[in-house]
Amino acid sequence: MNYHKLSLFCAALLVCSCKKTVTLNLNTAPAQIVIEGEVTSQPGPYTVTISQSVGFYTDNTFPPVSGASVIISDSTLGIADSLTETVSGTGIYATHSLQGIPGHIYTLSVTSQQQNYKATSTMPMPIPLDSISFSQLSGFGNNQISAVANFQDPPGVKNYYQFVEFVNGAQITKDIFVFEDRLSDGKYISNTLYNDTSYLFQGDEVKVNMYCIDENVYNYFYQLMQSGGTGAFNTTASPANPASNISNGSLGYFSAHTVSSQQRVVY
Repeated sequence: MNYHKLSLFCAALLVCSCKKTVTLNLNTAPAQIVIEGEVTSQPGPYTVTISQSVGFYTDNTFPPVSGASVIISDSTLGIADSLTETVSGTGIYATHSLQGIPGHIYTLSVTSQQQNYKATSTMPMPIPLDSISFSQLSGFGNNQISAVANFQDPPGVKNYYQFVEFVNGAQITKDIFVFEDRLSDGKYISNTLYNDTSYLFQGDEVKVNMYCIDENVYNYFYQLMQSGGTGAFNTTASPANPASNISNGSLGYFSAHTVSSQQRVVY
């Protein structure tokens, strides 16, 4: 729950203390298009998911958007790939021949319901994730184990990172992990991935993907993390939605990033 929602929730509690039930009108914001897309350094196909936002009180079921025109262009090479919907009605569109290359600039163009949306993302140069280790923090009767991502940050270059954690094959989606090297340029980094409530246990198999992302994508996820959003993006009609790198008022993001992975069993 983000801070705006928490404030509204507290206000509702105060009103309810007067023995009058009040339902705040948080459903009035019009639905917005939500676009989530990526190009990576791994082999394709790559996907773009298009849906619509929902009201505050609505179940987290986001209506897919079908029939859109979706194109991803490699602006460096001057080539384009027209995506097709994988299954009709899903709102998931896939590339056919595009291959992500570090250092290249990628442009996403979406046309839906006579509206045009565009985003550009530059894929950074790859940085390897050397290893993952584990840290333990004891307190309040709990022994919390967290994964630690270890890697060498290159000097003299602004770098932005995103980490995605999997435990026993399942992705942790409630926590957002991003890091910038503003205070750690050129240093060897050991970045602990603290989970809010789910702890690791001995014998768990942990996989960590490290993405090298561009600044705009980092800002998006950092704002989302600060607002208390979870998963890939916050698709509620909330005033705290982070600034997207997609034009024309779209929610979501488009990211061209490299991928480096490590896997280890908790000891």
